[in-house]
Amino acid sequence: MQSVSEKDFLELKQRLKLIFDADPEQYQNDHSLKRFLRAFKTVDAAFQGVLKNNKWRKDYNVASLTADHPSVSKNMSLNKAVVLRHRDMHGRPVVYIAAKNHSVNDREIDELTQFIVHCLEEASKKCFEDVVDNLCIVFDLKNFSLTCMDYPLIKNIIWLLSRHYPERLGVALIYNSPTVFTGCWAIIRGWLDENTSRKVKFVSSEEDLCQYLIPDILPTDI
Repeated sequence: MQSVSEKDFLELKQRLKLIFDADPEQYQNDHSLKRFLRAFKTVDAAFQGVLKNNKWRKDYNVASLTADHPSVSKNMSLNKAVVLRHRDMHGRPVVYIAAKNHSVNDREIDELTQFIVHCLEEASKKCFEDVVDNLCIVFDLKNFSLTCMDYPLIKNIIWLLSRHYPERLGVALIYNSPTVFTGCWAIIRGWLDENTSRKVKFVSSEEDLCQYLIPDILPTDI
């Protein structure tokens, strides 16, 4: 994990202290501030990133996106994704996404994005931040077809991870990738920065998967 300058961290923390003291609801802990610094590189950019993130969380009403929220419960029932009970080999919480249960022709992008935010929130809450503060996301492409490929949704996920959950992604596993996905990946890779692209790993067998997690933790019933 890339380290951050202690000087930059203390400067960012001091600049945000006045805002956090005035409005405790905007508070973000030290781990979060360091993630923003790693992602945004400079104190000024990280400062703006935290402020924009806090505004987005309020405007988007992230706190309302619980299991009872209509958008969340609907997509949970459709088995679009799930935060697993078990963790990967590094202790990361795991978000499992079953591509076969998704169709670009039968989805409401705003509702699905709300559901993705819910999953990211729930997974983030499971982090033991003193040990590991990032996530493992598994994209299972078993029975994938081009109707499963949703470029606008992928763009939304990339935007969320880069702007509002910076450095939360530890590894993204592309599992059971069919040949037809090769062209899709060529497009998606062009949207990723070098740091994020390095975190994407293609896994073609259970033996390879064992480097990252125990295959038995993946759902077999969705």
